[in-house]
Amino acid sequence: MQTFDKPTNLNGAELKDELAAASILVDEIFDYSDGTIGFETDNKTEAAKIVAKHNGTITTAQPSIEEKLATVGLDLGQLKLALGI
Repeated sequence: MQTFDKPTNLNGAELKDELAAASILVDEIFDYSDGTIGFETDNKTEAAKIVAKHNGTITTAQPSIEEKLATVGLDLGQLKLALGI
């Protein structure tokens, strides 16, 4: 088990994908709750570079119906009128 500094914005699934892109296959990432993470790897040097660069994405909230309509220049009232509701 190799230990690394935990990235500020850890996204385990995304980190696994980033490691896999460098041919480092990881089954499980352990968060030790002390500012470190760990996983099995034979290539600690390359894995450390990837972990250091990792910045997990934050999933944005889905836009509301009003926001979606605004992208095409409509509002909810106009849509209801067009649908005869």
